[in-house]
Amino acid sequence: MEHTYQYSWIIPFITLPIPMVIGGGLLLFPTATKKFRRMLSFLSVFLLSIVMLFAINLLLQQINRHSIYQSVWSWTINNDFSLEFGFLIDPLTSIMLILITTVGMMVLIYSDNYMSHDKGYLRFFAYMSFFNSSMVGLVSSSNLIQIYFFWELVGMCSYLLIGFWFTRPVVGNACQKAFITNRVGDFGFLLGILGIYWITGSLEFRDLFEIVKNLIHNNKVDLLFVTLCSLLLFSGAIAKSAQFPLHIWLPDAMEGPTPISALIHAATMVAAGVFLVARLLPLFRVIPYIMNFIALIGLVTVLLGATLALAQKDIKKGLAYSTMSQLGYMILALGMGSARSSLFHLITHAYSKALLFLGSGSIIHSMEAIVGYSPHKSQNMGLMGGLTKHVPITKISFLLGTLSLSGIPPFACFWSKDEILSDSWLYSPIFAIIACYTAGLTAFYMFRIYLLTFEGHLNIYFQDYSGKKSSSFYSISLWGKGGSRLIKKTNSFLTFLKINTNKRASFFLKKTYRADLNVRKSSSTFHISYLNNIFFPYPQEANNTMLVPMLVLASFTLFIGFIGSPFNQEEEGLDILSKLLIPSLYFLDQNSKESRDCYQFLTNATFSVSIAFFGIFIASFLYKPVYSSLQNLDFLNLTVKKGFQKILRDKIIYLIYDWSYNRGYIDALYAKSLTSGLRRLAEFTHFFDKQIIDRIINGLGFSSFFLGEGIKYLGGGRISSYLLFYLFSIFIFLFLVVPFSFNF
Repeated sequence: MEHTYQYSWIIPFITLPIPMVIGGGLLLFPTATKKFRRMLSFLSVFLLSIVMLFAINLLLQQINRHSIYQSVWSWTINNDFSLEFGFLIDPLTSIMLILITTVGMMVLIYSDNYMSHDKGYLRFFAYMSFFNSSMVGLVSSSNLIQIYFFWELVGMCSYLLIGFWFTRPVVGNACQKAFITNRVGDFGFLLGILGIYWITGSLEFRDLFEIVKNLIHNNKVDLLFVTLCSLLLFSGAIAKSAQFPLHIWLPDAMEGPTPISALIHAATMVAAGVFLVARLLPLFRVIPYIMNFIALIGLVTVLLGATLALAQKDIKKGLAYSTMSQLGYMILALGMGSARSSLFHLITHAYSKALLFLGSGSIIHSMEAIVGYSPHKSQNMGLMGGLTKHVPITKISFLLGTLSLSGIPPFACFWSKDEILSDSWLYSPIFAIIACYTAGLTAFYMFRIYLLTFEGHLNIYFQDYSGKKSSSFYSISLWGKGGSRLIKKTNSFLTFLKINTNKRASFFLKKTYRADLNVRKSSSTFHISYLNNIFFPYPQEANNTMLVPMLVLASFTLFIGFIGSPFNQEEEGLDILSKLLIPSLYFLDQNSKESRDCYQFLTNATFSVSIAFFGIFIASFLYKPVYSSLQNLDFLNLTVKKGFQKILRDKIIYLIYDWSYNRGYIDALYAKSLTSGLRRLAEFTHFFDKQIIDRIINGLGFSSFFLGEGIKYLGGGRISSYLLFYLFSIFIFLFLVVPFSFNF
């Protein structure tokens, strides 16, 4: 064991050669480097697998020996100041290492096919490998300044990966928005680090927790200043984990490639904020009101993310707001003191959401055969539907992730989310009611995404908030149930599918068609349907390189939740997760112990599952057509009388739709108050500088010039005249100024 721990410091540097080799090769020998692209991608997967083996070994040793290992080297020593570089291995580090490496492995394998036709294939793998190195270094850091160093590297990699397709203006705006929003939180994080060092004189976790606790206990520190520093530290987690009010960057970050969304914005980087709060939890617990504030921020984020996901048309943005809501659950649990529940949900959500994002990537990949590379079309759920028979494996995998995130047993997120809901009842009934209500919303919007994507095939229109019959509660299938469907020539969206049969009919009678996409030059084949002089391809299942990672993540989604199951307790009455967390005693609390009681677990589980099924029922009622005769009916006619229908539709449904579709008006508020306000301030400052300051200075220069020119003509060259003027000036001064000064 000691031998393994002794050399564990090399773990963050194992994958670092890949970005160095790729970056140097593309700069010096671009042609030769591109010829070895498959070998370099395989090498990146191989090196990450080595890190994964190290992580598994460390995790097993943590479970069996219950020990914490820390190795520290002095980096800079100057008088009383010492800056150290260290490697810390404890349960929290082990959990994060497993998440980063396992999900990262699956995403890299998946990306080999997903990005294979992109010109930036090697650049993508270089960014990903550098991100993995930075993330491993972050979770294994032993002090605050080292965490901040890797924190910024992770932010830089996120900026590069979100802006991977930088030639599109919307992508450039998205990565800049993510970068600037995170800089707000990171600046507060840096100020918090400096403030904590000012108080304690140390940046090491092993020291500053005890120092702060003793200072507060002995009343030797200003409690207000400590609270302010703690809030600044928490601001870093708010930005990185997309908590309210710094959540606005997360949905726009979906402009990057889908594998990025699966790795960075679902499983690892956004979880770094949760990791930071969990690491600093001993500090936050000794400061009054901080834990309550953390719980409040988490609760607001839980509800806001769920409501904003209700009406999203882009499948990735719907999943992004779902990620925001689930991260809110984790922060809420940490604020309630239920760190075990938070970490448990961090594990289960990482695998489930990575599965959902990879599934959405498979869907988008197949949709591009129809619409070409167009995110506004290939990611729009309103243009999907009827995919069940064409992508069955993707459909099953996506359904497993949907059931898990909805809280349906025995899938992974059921166990962890139920534990958080149980702990919330012990913390505050108001918090518990909101958390349970949001759990129902989660089941609703997740099954909305699933039904619109795979099951819908009718074109039933419903008036949207603007009063125009243009949006649809049911998805519009482009190919119907059986894989081929007559498409009316009046459908404006499908006019690009019309082909001149007199010229190209013989070509389209072939079995396959080679698609030429805009950014991703696809060499894969897509089947063509020929019907009534209208030709269009229909989607196909992805190949094994994309399906195998999805199936592996699906297996995790099925079984990973049992590590914290109350039915999996050993002789000591602890499950595997609790046994792992024994060295870090602050992770175990009374709330989590009570929530693992089997009888109480069954009672709470029945309630939470009932809420989830109610949300699924509502989603199925609204989005899954049952009878073909519904095509010309408003769905509200089936349930309510017309007298109440208009009120329900106009005052409630449209209001909710408007709120969700417009992102809660928060982006617009920031644009008006911050962006426009700063722009007006800059314009006013520029006007004041150019028109007032510059004119005053220039006016003084011109006036001195003209004054000098005028005075030189007053001189006559006679000294007696100068003396007379001098004496007259002194007389005026003595007569006017001196008496006034004496009176004063």
